[in-house]
Amino acid sequence: MSSSSLWVAYGSEGNVVGSVRKDDDGYTVTIAGAEASLGTYPSMDIAKNALHGHLAPGADWPQFREH
Repeated sequence: MSSSSLWVAYGSEGNVVGSVRKDDDGYTVTIAGAEASLGTYPSMDIAKNALHGHLAPGADWPQFREH
């Protein structure tokens, strides 16, 4: 049985900037509005860094909230 969790990433103005979904394969990162994910990573820390790295230059670190 597979279980999954979802964290939504919010920017400094409260807008959704992306998400991280955990499942049996790892942590999959998707930028808000993107048609495809950035990829699947082995840990939440790496996934968060990948998401932040794909935001606009100088963007604040997003706030991640589990849903």
